[in-house]
Amino acid sequence: MKLAVVGATGMVGEVMLKVLAERNFPVSELLVVASEKSKGKILHYKDRPYTVIGLQEAVAAKPDIAIFSAGGDTSLEWAPRFAEVGTTVIDNSSAWRMNPKIKLVVPEINAHLLTQDDKIIANPNCSTIQLVMVLAPLHKAYKMKRVVVSTYQSVSGTGIKAVKQMENEMAGTQAEMAYPYPIHRNALPHCDVFLDNGYTKEEMKLAMEPQKILGDSSFAITATAVRIPTAGGHSESVNVSFGKEYTLDAIRKLLRDTPGVVVQDNPDTNTYPMPLYAHDKDDVFVGRIRRDESQPNTLNMWIVADNLRKGAATNAIQIAEYLLSKKLVPQPV
Repeated sequence: MKLAVVGATGMVGEVMLKVLAERNFPVSELLVVASEKSKGKILHYKDRPYTVIGLQEAVAAKPDIAIFSAGGDTSLEWAPRFAEVGTTVIDNSSAWRMNPKIKLVVPEINAHLLTQDDKIIANPNCSTIQLVMVLAPLHKAYKMKRVVVSTYQSVSGTGIKAVKQMENEMAGTQAEMAYPYPIHRNALPHCDVFLDNGYTKEEMKLAMEPQKILGDSSFAITATAVRIPTAGGHSESVNVSFGKEYTLDAIRKLLRDTPGVVVQDNPDTNTYPMPLYAHDKDDVFVGRIRRDESQPNTLNMWIVADNLRKGAATNAIQIAEYLLSKKLVPQPV
C-alpha cells in the first residue's frame, strides 16, 4: 500500500499522519507531499523521518491512494493528474464536493455507493460531517422536512494563521490577522466568503452537502455559521422539523445505537457536549435533546465534534479503510 498525504505540513495533514498511526493503517510506503516551499522538510510518522516531496514527484510515484488536504486550487489541478496514473484520491477541499460526477462520502452513511471507478472521492465540509452523522438516522426514521442550524466554529477550521491570531491577541501581541476583526473575546458571524445571496460559502455548504450525502432533496436546510475563539472543535445548535411524530426516548435510543455518535444528555448532571471534551476524539457528540415547544414534530439538539479529526482527517482515513476492506484499491502485501 503506497499512500500519499498531500498537504502533509498543514494542520489537517499533521492530524492525518497522527490518525493513520493511531489506526495502524497498513502503509508499506508513505509519501509526505506539500508545496514547493515545503520540499525538503522532515516530518515524522511512527518515529521515522520522512522528507517532504513535491506534487510532481508524488504523481510519478503512482501511489495507490492519495489523501489531499491542500486547498481547492491544488485539488482541482492535481487530483485529476493522480487519478490519471491510477491513484484513488480522497479530497478534503470543497473543490469536488458538489460535482455531480463525484461522490461525497461519510463512510457510516453512504460509503456503499463507492466503486473501483471512483478515482476522486470528496470529503464533506467539517460542519456537514458532524451534522449528517446525527441527522441521517433521524431522517430515515422520521423524514425531515426542515433543518435550521447555527454553528459555533473553532478558529482551527480556518487554519494555523487564525490560531496564531487568537494566541497573539490573548497575549496582547499585535501581529498578522486571518480575520477582518479580532477573534479573542469576540464572535464573527462570518465563516468563509460572502456570496451574492448574503450567505457565506460555509452556510451554503451546510445547506447543500447534506442533501447530496443523504441522496434526498426533499428537506431544506438554512444555516448561520459563526466563528468563535475556541482552539478546536465545532459546535452546532440544530432545530429539525419532522414529517412524523416522535418521542424523546426513541430519539435518544436511535442516536445511542448509531455507530460514531455518542449521546451526552443529562441536564440533572450538567452533561452535554462541549469542544473541550470532543478534542482529539473521533466520535460525534449530541446532547441538549429536547422538544421544540413552539412547533409540532420539531426537535432541538446540540452537536459537537473535533473538526480536524472526524470533520476532516479521520473521515478521509475511514474512506480509505473502506476502500481497502472492499478491495476497491490494491491490497497491502
